[in-house]
Parts: sequence; structure tokens; C-alpha cells
Amino acid sequence: MSKLVSGIMSYILPPSNDVFYSLFEEGTKCCKQAALLFNEIMEKGITEEHIAMARQYKHASVKNIKKTLEVLDTSFVTPIDREDIQEIATLLNKITKKITKACLNLKVYRLDSYTENLKNQAQTLIAATSELEQIFANFKKPTISDMTAKNLKMKEIETRGDEILYAATEALFSGKYDALNVIKLRDIHKDLENALDACYSVSDAVVSVVLKMS
Repeated sequence: MSKLVSGIMSYILPPSNDVFYSLFEEGTKCCKQAALLFNEIMEKGITEEHIAMARQYKHASVKNIKKTLEVLDTSFVTPIDREDIQEIATLLNKITKKITKACLNLKVYRLDSYTENLKNQAQTLIAATSELEQIFANFKKPTISDMTAKNLKMKEIETRGDEILYAATEALFSGKYDALNVIKLRDIHKDLENALDACYSVSDAVVSVVLKMS
């Protein structure tokens, strides 16, 4: 078979059934690693090794979404709708991007102590990214009841995150912190909250896919 024919056939035929699911799982792994990293910083304080790891996870996530879009671009047939693949991959990258940005800003902002609300957000992100791992572990052969239950669990986690953010905002404007630290902490809280919101958006997108496939 000539290279031309082989190229045409690879475009017409669907990719391996596992390729997109594997890429989703890899993207989820980056999210979980970033969440664990932020939590470790909360517990031990930030080091240059943490900074290097944050950049590593960010680059791995970017590499993963680029690979996903490349495969999508060269595939005529896909296991789920193309727009769903792009949305899920983009959201997974956003999660890692926001968490690693928060990690790096802890260094940039020279924060040498961390509030209980930041630590609580870190724990909530671990819960959310762990839930994502379970969602994508079962995405190839999903059931509506299972994915709906996981989406409800993710909603509970997101609601807990909203409560933490409210408490953090109230504390920031209580007069306890100087104006500069209010700006710094508010920025980091916002990135973490955006990451948590994206976790729920991914879960929601997966449920939509499963409903369409049923």
C-alpha cells in the first residue's frame, strides 16, 4: 500500500477505540498531580522543586491537549462527537493550568504562610480531581446511573468549594489582611475556584456525552 493510500485510510478509518479515552485519562492525571502538588505546598511550604514540578505538569498538560487535537484533526470518524472531545480536553487542560498558576503565584507573591481557607481549597481540589479519575476510568463503558451519581458527587464538591470561597472572601475583607495581601490571596483563590468549576464542567460534559450515546 502506498504512503498516499495509507494516509487516506488512516484519515477515513476511526482511530483506536482507546486513543481519546487514554488521552483523557492522561489529562486527568495531570489535574490530579497538580492538585496533590498544591496540597503538598500547603503542608510543607513552597520550594524550587515544587516550582519545577508545577511547570512540568503544566507542560505535560499542554502536550496532551495538543496531541488530542492533532489526533482529532486527522480523524474522520471519532468514538464520540468531535466538539465533545475538544471541550473535554480543553477543560482538563484548564484545570491543570489554573492549579499550576496558583502554585507559581505562591512563589511570585512571596507568601510565606497559608490560610486555612487555602488549605481547605487544596483538599477540595484533591477530592474533585480524584472524582474525575473515577469518571474517566469508566468512560469507555459508562452507565447513565453511574455517571449521573458521579456528577451529583462532583456537584457536592463544587458546592463545598463555593462555601470555602465565601468564607475566604469574608475573611479577606475583614480587615485582618493588608490591601496587598488581599489582592494576592484573592487572585490565588480565584484560580483555584476556576479549576474547581472546570472539574464540574468536565463531569457535566461527560454526562451529556453518555446521555447522547444511550
